[in-house]
Amino acid sequence: MNTWKKELSLIFAILLLAVLTACGNTSGESNSEAETEENEEAITIGQINWAENIAVTNMWKAILEDKGYNVKLSVLDMGTTMKALEDGELDASLEIWLPVQDANYLEKYQDTVNFSDATWFDNAKVGLVVPTYLEDINSVEDLNEHKELFDGEIVGFDPGAGTMEVTEQLIKDYNLDFELLPSSEPAMLSEIGEAVKDEEPIVAPLWSPHWIFSKYDLKFLEDPKKTFGGVEKIHHATRQGFAEDYPEISEWFKNWKMNDQQIGELIDYTENAEEPLDGAKKWVKENQDLIDEWVK
Repeated sequence: MNTWKKELSLIFAILLLAVLTACGNTSGESNSEAETEENEEAITIGQINWAENIAVTNMWKAILEDKGYNVKLSVLDMGTTMKALEDGELDASLEIWLPVQDANYLEKYQDTVNFSDATWFDNAKVGLVVPTYLEDINSVEDLNEHKELFDGEIVGFDPGAGTMEVTEQLIKDYNLDFELLPSSEPAMLSEIGEAVKDEEPIVAPLWSPHWIFSKYDLKFLEDPKKTFGGVEKIHHATRQGFAEDYPEISEWFKNWKMNDQQIGELIDYTENAEEPLDGAKKWVKENQDLIDEWVK
């Protein structure tokens, strides 16, 4: 009887040890999985389908992933981007044009989104452009006189973009008898390319830096009323709490500076690569000294 009790006690002890060991392993695995999940949480950057935006968002994806971060690019329009930053669904947007083009977004979201004081490009320009072969059209004020030449149309891009809204204001300021036609940046650029190829008239809102100025001979129309403003600077914006969650990256964004040649070359690399990220990685590799100045 005593022997039977001893054997039963031994069996219970072995079973209890097995259960405790299994629980310990399960707990350990859960903690490990949780840590892995936390470390791999993606930083989400908004990407707008504009040439320079595709270039810089992929550039930062390449840089940050080299540093061990997981980065996701979310393709959105400008209005949705700002709302997503406000709601905390997006971590960063890398292209805010001030003081004029995106002033409406600054006014609407300045209390709920962090707009950087730091700028990464300091010599941007925005305005209406025409091909240089339109020698008699050099100012916005010349457009009404040549309305029939353009069929009364300004070829635009993404609705909701700050520049599109400023162009609507420009139409009012100059009392232009023109309609602004929204589309997308690729569609607008395609129309410009077709017009230049056939030496036909076209007028569209554009900005510099942009690769298209190296491909076609285009000129900005004078804007005496300064509706488009003068020199624009490009900032970035982040959701509230981003600097506290990612202080290192926040500092890197503030250190970021590019000139015309650098952004032009980056755009060229991303435009001509099979995938924009491949072009961005190549550019980052060739410009590591510059990158090191930002991520020091």
